[in-house]
Amino acid sequence: MAGLNKVMLIGRLGADPEVKYSPGGTAVTTFKIATSERWKGKDGNLQERTEWHRIVTFGKTAEICGEYLVKGKQIYIEGRLQTRSWEDKDGNKRWTTEIIANTMQMLGSPPNEQAKGQAIGQAIEEVGFSQDNNTPIDDVPF
Repeated sequence: MAGLNKVMLIGRLGADPEVKYSPGGTAVTTFKIATSERWKGKDGNLQERTEWHRIVTFGKTAEICGEYLVKGKQIYIEGRLQTRSWEDKDGNKRWTTEIIANTMQMLGSPPNEQAKGQAIGQAIEEVGFSQDNNTPIDDVPF
């Protein structure tokens, strides 16, 4: 049986996305979203834990993320986990785990964003948010 590597998250952006372009001209957008879980501890007090997830999108989806996503926006992300390594400027090996998103959906809009939401809806119809991530990770500029 083949393996399964699938991640689904609903969270809020911690900062505006960062858009870069690979040497081949492919848009690459990175951002972090926070997910939180709450529970009552043994002492009866409410506990909360927040996880931060690094998200990477490619191509047209990356361009749309860069244009429409802002800090605090709630989104749904679907993709796969990927861990990669590199050497920093001091020669130390560094690692990161990120979610390579192939589906993104914006959730909810404050009332003052209705006009912007209509433009987003049209962009969704024209492009869609599902994509194949065939861009080799070696083409990513960071």
